[in-house]
Amino acid sequence: MTSDEYVEEVLSLVERIPPGRVMSYGAIAEYLYDISGRGSARLVGTIMARHGGAVPWHRVVNSAGRLPPGHEAKAAALLRAEGVELKGDRVKMDKAAWWPDH
Repeated sequence: MTSDEYVEEVLSLVERIPPGRVMSYGAIAEYLYDISGRGSARLVGTIMARHGGAVPWHRVVNSAGRLPPGHEAKAAALLRAEGVELKGDRVKMDKAAWWPDH
């Protein structure tokens, strides 16, 4: 899989995250590992920072539920509007984390 194809796979997966749910950077990397051979949460974060503006970027958080750096207020507002529970500046991952069926 080329780098461009991996970017497309990441963005496609982010588009599938339902409203009111989130995935962590690491969960996205883990989910895509079998088809890509790549498993870096940091790479997913870089992809989201560079290319994530056209997808529901606010649904991607770190493993502790922290919101995208530099965009915390906007992400929190968007997630709250979708019914996501936050505790301070973190998503309650036990309630909001999502994993694709296939």
